[in-house]
Amino acid sequence: DVGLVNAHGTATRLNDAAEAAALRAALGPAVDGVPVAATKSIIGHTLGAAGAIEAVATVQAIASGLVPPTANLDDPEDLGIDVVRGAPRRASVGLALSSSFAFGGHNVVLAIARP
Repeated sequence: DVGLVNAHGTATRLNDAAEAAALRAALGPAVDGVPVAATKSIIGHTLGAAGAIEAVATVQAIASGLVPPTANLDDPEDLGIDVVRGAPRRASVGLALSSSFAFGGHNVVLAIARP
């Protein structure tokens, strides 16, 4: 049912590869049809506010039907997931995931559904 993932997306090779592998493990083959965006690529890492801002961006993507692009990603094929790049992508999303991973192991993935 997942139609969008707003990834934690720190733009570090090891973290992004680990997050992509976790998405593949969690969603299985269905991950191939799920657009993935990384809000941090556009706004930067806002530390304590990152999770809240990314949750709002996820809600806006569901409401508008537009998935924001991930900026500055040259080789998404290395990740093996469908990263949205270049321009926003139209998508009808009923359920989205917003991932936030913090220092010290404080991690959360919100499931946000269209009402």
